[in-house]
Amino acid sequence: MSIVSQLEYRFNLFVDTCLQPILFSISEVALWTAIFRGGNIESLNGFSREYYFAYALWAAFFARIAANWMYEMRMIEEIDSGSVNSILVRPISFFEFYLGQFMGYKILTSLISILVPVVICLMIKSSTQLERLPLALLLTFYYLILVHTLSSIVSSFAFFFNRIHALTVTKNFVLWFFVGELFPLDLLPERVRGFIIALPFSSGVYIPVGYLTGRVPLKMVGQGFLSVTLGIALFLGVYAYLWDLGRKKYSGTGA
Repeated sequence: MSIVSQLEYRFNLFVDTCLQPILFSISEVALWTAIFRGGNIESLNGFSREYYFAYALWAAFFARIAANWMYEMRMIEEIDSGSVNSILVRPISFFEFYLGQFMGYKILTSLISILVPVVICLMIKSSTQLERLPLALLLTFYYLILVHTLSSIVSSFAFFFNRIHALTVTKNFVLWFFVGELFPLDLLPERVRGFIIALPFSSGVYIPVGYLTGRVPLKMVGQGFLSVTLGIALFLGVYAYLWDLGRKKYSGTGA
């Protein structure tokens, strides 16, 4: 359903899969170029400028895969408006319904937008190891289940409060830091570095991009899968509690 609906709006699909990735890639390269030129340095934390170019390109790509604000907003609106009624009577749960659409949308857009960083990395000197790309993508798509579970938790608050979109903005801002999109997480102070990398959120950007660019070993990818699994189990428990509590409170008098 999600793939068919996206193909229906071709201009929007073009902007989402081509134009935005190109603009993000240009801005990321410009940012790291300014950092190295402004500081008059050849390396940072033992890695060269070419490495950070590759990291910035792939971080922008993986961060866009890991984002779920669009479907989270839809889920909130479904509950706010009462149109969730039509989903509650279907032989599929609210969680599964939107997970299927979310995954379908991400698969379609990723297959197209991945061409942007691949082509750029082939054009410039880059530390990207493309043979590692399948495993990096697998970890990221597994991480999407965790992201969707977090979105389901946020949307469940719509049973109890009106206009909770600020929670989405806050959650996205926090994840923007913890996934490693802004900068590689091993640039953090040593006191907090290990703890933040051990969290499941680092599997959204830092670990797959670090593995792809040779920054992290295969062992850390395995740790990422384990961390995400534990995170999914924990957040699914929280979501199940909030959903059952909210469904009992829900009157079903909307659209």
